[in-house]
Amino acid sequence: MDTGAILENAVYNKLSTEGYDIRIGMLQRSKDIDFIAEKDGERKYIQVAVNVYDEATSDREFGNLESIGDNYEKLVVTLLDSTPNTQNGIKMLSLRDFLNMP
Repeated sequence: MDTGAILENAVYNKLSTEGYDIRIGMLQRSKDIDFIAEKDGERKYIQVAVNVYDEATSDREFGNLESIGDNYEKLVVTLLDSTPNTQNGIKMLSLRDFLNMP
């Protein structure tokens, strides 16, 4: 069972049901953005990870978003059930919290 793929499907389904135009982004060969979601002239960049305990995973997920030069919302969604927090303006929240966002 690929937990990461299941998390990505849950995020995609939430965005899709809310009417977002969804694409996958590529900054450079090794830097991808899991989801770029657009609706009503607004944009969200979303990375999805099972967890970000590992420094390399955290650097990849947050670093890819930090590489984006605009000021649209940037999120890292994880399986963790923890208090939402931020890193350099990038919000990290649990899948549960993401799915319950208005």
